[in-house]
Amino acid sequence: MKKSVITMAVAATVGLGTVFGGAPVKTAAESISSLKGEQNKIQEKRSTIESELNQANDKISNLQDQQSDVKNEMQRLDLAISDTTVKIKDKTAKVEETKAQIVKLQEEIRVIKERIEKRNVLLKDRARNYQETGGVVNYLDVLMGASSFSDFIDRANAVATIMQADQDILKQHEADKKELVDKQVKVETDLASIEKMLADLETMNQKLNSQKAEKDRLLATLVDQEQEEHDHVMDIQEQESVLASQEIAIQKAIKLEQERQAAAAAAAKASKNTSSSKSSSSGSGSGSSVGATPQVSSSSFTRPTVGPVTSGYGYRTFDSSFHNGIDFGKVTNSDAIVAAADGIVFRSYLSSSYGECIMITSMINGQIYTTVYAHMVSGSRLVHEGDTVKKGQPIGTKGATGEAAGIHLHFELHKGEWNSGKTNKINPAGIIPGV
Repeated sequence: MKKSVITMAVAATVGLGTVFGGAPVKTAAESISSLKGEQNKIQEKRSTIESELNQANDKISNLQDQQSDVKNEMQRLDLAISDTTVKIKDKTAKVEETKAQIVKLQEEIRVIKERIEKRNVLLKDRARNYQETGGVVNYLDVLMGASSFSDFIDRANAVATIMQADQDILKQHEADKKELVDKQVKVETDLASIEKMLADLETMNQKLNSQKAEKDRLLATLVDQEQEEHDHVMDIQEQESVLASQEIAIQKAIKLEQERQAAAAAAAKASKNTSSSKSSSSGSGSGSSVGATPQVSSSSFTRPTVGPVTSGYGYRTFDSSFHNGIDFGKVTNSDAIVAAADGIVFRSYLSSSYGECIMITSMINGQIYTTVYAHMVSGSRLVHEGDTVKKGQPIGTKGATGEAAGIHLHFELHKGEWNSGKTNKINPAGIIPGV
């Protein structure tokens, strides 16, 4: 057991403590201090992310309250629209009823006009008769031509009746003309009033429907904003998960570094045993079949896969975006992906953007580096979070999961820990052999 610990420690000496770029290896104290410094940075970022997560949740709650208010307002508008629609239906029915009354009144008006016209003819005849016979004088002749008192009485009654009839005709004539005018005015007034009410109701209904449409748009906007915040929360939670995993990986790296230092001291006294202490860890699941495999470099980093570089690091004109890593195209449909350096797997998961993804923390010459391997074939990840891996060890197979247009490996190199803003990203060219 003791021998295996020494073996692993010496291997760590070769991997985590190798020379990078020809620079001298940091002292043991500097290496531990560097790791603890990275650990403190991650703890600070986790604290910031927790605050950001609380703010996002507060915003979601606020958006949900706004949605509730909008929905209540929409219910009020629905009731108002329903009420207005009923009133419009009622007023429309009354308009039809009034129009029917108009038709009826028009018939009555026609009859009245006929009566008035007949009276006009009668009155004209009377007036002409008066003019021709002298009118009242003829009535006196009638009375004076009585042959007896009884005949006089009869004639007087007849004259009175005729005169009263003439007065009644004139009164009825005036009454009919007044009724005609009143009915015409009433019909026109009633119809104008109802049509105005109907027009006002239709205007109100249009306004209410317009307000409801506006509320519909507002609600849709609030729902979209809430979804964006939920996505933001998921991003934050993913960042928190990544940071937590990185912190655990660094803690493990600190422990390995301490063991390496102790083992190095012991190895110096037992140098004769170190020659047979090479580790050949192959990681979990290494029995999976893979295609072309890259040759392992003797430097601190090795090429993570075979295939041409199809998209380099930096700004890309074809999609006007900054590419945070380099893409390796395929040689076969099952190109192997290997660890670019010794390190500790702190993330092995399915990401919405990276797809099947592995992230590894490595310490080279006292400096923390993070390597990212994205878009692997589904189910091809061979290592798990917390696993210690060796440079050149197979960790998966090239694929097209996540936001990928075709089979390739998206590879990123970060000097320090990985973060969502990718502020520690560096160009792998010149560091990764053959790139």
